[in-house]
Amino acid sequence: METLKVVALDRDTLADKPFGFDFKHELAEYGNTEPQNTAKRLQGAQVVITNKVVIDAGHIAANPQLKLIAVAATGVNNVDVAAAKAAGVAVCNIRAYGNDSVAEHAFMLMIALMRNLPAYQRDIAAGVWEQSPFFCHFGAPMRDLNGKTLVIFGRGGIGVTLADYARAFGMEVLFGEHKHANGVREGYVAFDEAIRRADVISLHCPLTEQTAGMIGEAELQQMKPGAVLVNCARGGLVDEHALMAALKYGTLGGAGFDVLTEEPPRNGNPLLKARLPNLIVTPHMAWGSTEARHRLFDMLVENINRFAAGRPQNLV
Repeated sequence: METLKVVALDRDTLADKPFGFDFKHELAEYGNTEPQNTAKRLQGAQVVITNKVVIDAGHIAANPQLKLIAVAATGVNNVDVAAAKAAGVAVCNIRAYGNDSVAEHAFMLMIALMRNLPAYQRDIAAGVWEQSPFFCHFGAPMRDLNGKTLVIFGRGGIGVTLADYARAFGMEVLFGEHKHANGVREGYVAFDEAIRRADVISLHCPLTEQTAGMIGEAELQQMKPGAVLVNCARGGLVDEHALMAALKYGTLGGAGFDVLTEEPPRNGNPLLKARLPNLIVTPHMAWGSTEARHRLFDMLVENINRFAAGRPQNLV
């Protein structure tokens, strides 16, 4: 069997454990790869591991020896999949490794915003409770999840897991249909109706041409007064400038985002500058519980081993 050159482009995003490849290989590991270095590091590689480093059509065309792009994530929007298929390069991803981790994170954001936790933390820091004439301090309104309606866009493992959590808290759960769907599938609610009925919307769909900007100014205006929007899927699903306007001047109750359009946000982002009491932003780490990171790593290694053995799995 030939020796395969394996290149890991953003190794530091993965669990700190050795790759257990069971085939002859040469391994090059890079903690992180800036765009200007990608082409050079791909030279001679038969297998490339990427979490978020972009592999475009030019990279693929320049490396005819490339056999496999192993994506260390579920989403593959950083890879030109069409170009890979045309060149006979396999692309595999990781599935269902972080359902619990992401669903728990989304649920945390949901309940924290419904209870207005950031606003109360701000009040405590400002000494408001210390000045209260009563034993308690009532500031921002708090709402129970029980009896509220959660709309989920994305009925994969994460969305289904989140639905189970929400039902356990007495919520009605609806799955929203695609924005531009020709019809409504059984078990789904039409997009516009779902937007209007939701007390909480949680996004768990991939970023595609069809889903990009699916929540914009018009959708935000349709939402119930005080409704909460959670995005633990992909930046770009929501118009961030429209969201800021809705949070500042509209009736949106709160937003919890684990993803931004540009990551890392080196050029700034309106959500990072806001410092609003009804906004929570976390640094794209919903997927990264200790348990989930170890599952992802093990599944990544298995994907590559299976491919090398001629039994590929999780092909995109």
